[in-house]
Order: sequence, then structure tokens, then C-alpha cells
Amino acid sequence: MNENLTILAIVLGILHSGIRLATPYLYASLGEMFGQRSGVLNLGVEGIMLLGAFFGFFATFQTGNPWLGFLAAMVVGALMGLLMAFISVTLKAEQGISGIGLYLFGLGASSLLFKTMLGTVEGVSGFAPLNFCLSSVGIDSSFCLSQVPIAGDIVFSHSVMTYIAYALVPISAWVLGRTTIGLKIKAVGQNPEAADSLGVSVDRTRYMTVTFGGLMAGIAGASLSISLLNIFQENMTNGLGFIAVALVYFGGWSPWGVLVGALLFSTVNALQLWAQVLGLNIPSDVAVMLPYLMTILALALPIRRAAQPAALTRPFTRGEN
Repeated sequence: MNENLTILAIVLGILHSGIRLATPYLYASLGEMFGQRSGVLNLGVEGIMLLGAFFGFFATFQTGNPWLGFLAAMVVGALMGLLMAFISVTLKAEQGISGIGLYLFGLGASSLLFKTMLGTVEGVSGFAPLNFCLSSVGIDSSFCLSQVPIAGDIVFSHSVMTYIAYALVPISAWVLGRTTIGLKIKAVGQNPEAADSLGVSVDRTRYMTVTFGGLMAGIAGASLSISLLNIFQENMTNGLGFIAVALVYFGGWSPWGVLVGALLFSTVNALQLWAQVLGLNIPSDVAVMLPYLMTILALALPIRRAAQPAALTRPFTRGEN
């Protein structure tokens, strides 16, 4: 009986961690998905996440208000997205190289800012788990939904940033599938010349989506520094931004596909963390490699490759075929 309870506790712990750790993947991947659906590949997501993580943390550290940190990460992310849009849309630079440059800038700038403005690893009181207690809605009771057996801890014990991330999945699906803006984004990414002939501004649409993608990447970084970990350290994303880009391919440029991929990758990440905590006879280096091996497989397998926007990475110049 005790052994069964132990196994159940481990499984519940992995599920809880998987749902929680999917938060930054969802923000970054959903934002990148919109940019790619309009035809722009942004490999600078990792660098934007690092800057979002730093400014979100620093604003929270200075004010004690995580919502101001959330806002700071949004603004910084949007500005970096706007920079990427200017480079790739207006200057028509090669998108892959531009994105790598943006990543290196974010990596170096966040490290420099950390050393000059903080100097050492600090902690903040970020977004706490909501727990959904009845007392919080005016009912005189100490009961919390997070106390419900099995499902409570898995579903009702996350921060507001996690719930926002999951809510953005159906919202993104609705925007892409049911709104005029979504139709314009898909048209620009599939056939920008045809979209332009119908009066759709290709450049404006790409500016909008890439800037939004940067904004989401900034929030993804902040979800690490003021929600999941509540600290900032150099290179704390550790490749997560590149995995987020891979998740867009893995998910077939669909919000629901991105959700499945994010949960799969975060669960694998949770599994390797629990393997180290439990002291299983698995080399720690092999366990840490698991998410990155999954990334390679995601890019190698032809999963829904037909859904790729035809004009992805292709600059548009009006009047050219």
C-alpha cells in the first residue's frame, strides 16, 4: 500500500510540474507561431526571453509588485519584437542570421545588466499559487480547491501567469480561425503577393505579428523569473527559447498543436527533474539532455510539415513576383 501511495505521489508530482513548466513554452511558442504564420521566423526568442526575465524581475525587485514586472517584460519584449520586425521586414535582412544576432544581443545585454544592476542572485515575491480558496470570494471558509484529492494540486495550485498562458491557447485558435485579422495573417504567410493585391498590408501585418511575438517572449521570460523560479540568473532560459521555436514546427503552426507539444516537452523536463530528485540510476547529464533530444526529434520528424506557411522566411517586395 505504501509503495502504491509513493508511486501515485510521484506521478501526481510529475503531472503538476509538467503543467507548471509548460507556462514559458506556451507564451513563447504562441507568440512565435503568429510571427511564423505571417511569414517571419524569429530565432531571437531566447534573447528576448532573457531580457524579459531580467526586466520583469528587476521591476518586481524594485517595487515589490509582480504586475509591474509583468508589464515591464511586455514592454521590453514588444520593443525587441519591433526591432526584429524592422530588421526582417523593412531592411529585409536574412531572418535566420538576424534572429541569432538578436539572441546574442539579449544574452549579452541581460548578463551585463545583471552584473551592473544586481551583482548577485536575489529573490523576489512573485506570483503565488492561487489555490482558489473560498475565503478569497467572501465565503467564511478555509477550504481551497487545491485541497481536492488528486485533481486539486494538479489543476488548482498554479500562479495566474500559468492560467493566462493556457487561456491564450483557445483565444489564439479563435483569432486565427474566426477573425479578419487571423485570415489576413494566414494570407500574408501563405501568399503575400495575393494578399497585397486584395489590399492587405503585408508589412503592417508582419510588423504586428512579430512585435506581438516579441511581447509574448518577454512575458515567457518573466514567467520564469517572477512566477516559476522567483530569481534571475545569467542565461536562465538555458535554450528554452529555441525549444519554443521548435514547438511551433512540432505543433503544425496550430495553437492546439503547440499546447500538446508544450505539455509533452514540459512533462519530459519534469520527468528528468524528478529522476534527479529521486536519485534514480540515470546519469544526470543524460536526464538533462532529454528535452533537447526531444527538440531534435521534433524538427526531424515530418509532423504536419504541409501546414508550414509557404512564404515563411521569404521577404516581400511589392511589385515583385
